[in-house]
This record gives sequence, C-alpha cells and structure tokens, in this order.
Amino acid sequence: MTAMLSSGDQFPDITLTTTADETINLPADLETAYTVVLFYRGHW
Repeated sequence: MTAMLSSGDQFPDITLTTTADETINLPADLETAYTVVLFYRGHW
C-alpha cells in the first residue's frame, strides 16, 4: 500500500491518460505551482 501525502510533501511523478485519450505527466505538465487535481472514477 502506498503512503498518503501529508502537508508539505512533494507530489510524486505520475503519468495519467485523460478522457480524450491524451497523456499528462504530473506534476511536470502543470503550468503553476498551485493546482487542484480531481480524480473521477466514472461509471464502471
């Protein structure tokens, strides 16, 4: 099991696929230092 992030922790490098089938690398592709990332599971 992975550890949860705490206040002040650095966001880990991850690669995600968007609903438009594009790839985004976090946090490398973010344009600002302050960003909200929403993960939505959707209907499976």
